[in-house]
Amino acid sequence: MSRLTITMHHVRAALSGARRLGIDIVPLLQCAQIPPLLLGDDRARVTPEQFTRLVKALHHATDDEFLGLGPTPSRRGTFAMMCHACLGCRDLGSALDRAARFYGLFPGGPEMACETVTAGDGSVEAVFSVCNDLRRYEEGNFLSECVLIIGHRLASWLIGRRIPLRWARFAYPAPAHAHEYDILFGCPVRFGAERTAAGWDARWLAAPVVRDEAALAGMLRRAPADLLSRRDYGTTVAEQVRRTLVQALRTERPARLPEAGEVAARLAVSPATLRRRLQAEGTSYQRLKDTVRRDAAITSLVAGQEPIADLAARIGFSEDTAFHRAFRRWTGTTPGTYRLNGHAADSADRPERADRPD
Repeated sequence: MSRLTITMHHVRAALSGARRLGIDIVPLLQCAQIPPLLLGDDRARVTPEQFTRLVKALHHATDDEFLGLGPTPSRRGTFAMMCHACLGCRDLGSALDRAARFYGLFPGGPEMACETVTAGDGSVEAVFSVCNDLRRYEEGNFLSECVLIIGHRLASWLIGRRIPLRWARFAYPAPAHAHEYDILFGCPVRFGAERTAAGWDARWLAAPVVRDEAALAGMLRRAPADLLSRRDYGTTVAEQVRRTLVQALRTERPARLPEAGEVAARLAVSPATLRRRLQAEGTSYQRLKDTVRRDAAITSLVAGQEPIADLAARIGFSEDTAFHRAFRRWTGTTPGTYRLNGHAADSADRPERADRPD
């Protein structure tokens, strides 16, 4: 299945704390099988698996669950103890309150809060926010985004249900990669807000906590790196279109991505309505189609086993040359070069792994 790839901006942001601490980042990239040459290419992307490996390597290198990004380190194990504390709560609202109070015991870290407010339409919303201003720290914006993402996805995990976000707001101007945020958060986003926060229906706060310690142990083996991976929650029209396209890539043989009119019919709207809704979300059918193909191609090239000609046919290109042109437009390089760089990173990592004690 095609999975959402991650922009190089987030890779650089995650590495910035290690750079500031004087840690050599090349071994970290090699451990994650991310070619160091890609760092300078704004169009390059990595798979969720690569990003997960990088975050885990950063945890060990910095000995800090905040990856060296915050004013003070958070010792490894702090997040796990917070999660253990939340398991004893009867519902999500009390669990989030306990999580905020838990991190409040450690000075210098992100301050969190979850409160209920009445929205403009009269409904009651739960607002999870980062209360302190982290902008004065290098990549503080990225750290606040991570806190927001992990807080929301941990909340969903605790109750065993996907909580759809209504909105997300950020206390800084829109960055160059602002178009990534609607996919990252799966909701309308706004920059230049008073506080970095996200809102959802307050009724979710009454949902019971259903996880136990056995489930927590499994989650912690992948956290928080897995929680940072981008998820498709299907709460926007763009996500629904993307899911339809991904499903077509998995099932259609020979490969054929549906036209915009076919997708509109599946979503029970007219083509014009679909076009307007996607435009309102800052995207288009063609852009989503390119994104699905791009992510599928990058995932395959990183794995390094599928012949490029077979890959091109599988994602719907009738000619290899058309695939090469499209991939260069998406990433600034050719499929062969992208795969070669990935293999070089993997090869460079192998001697280090062989020498590492068990």
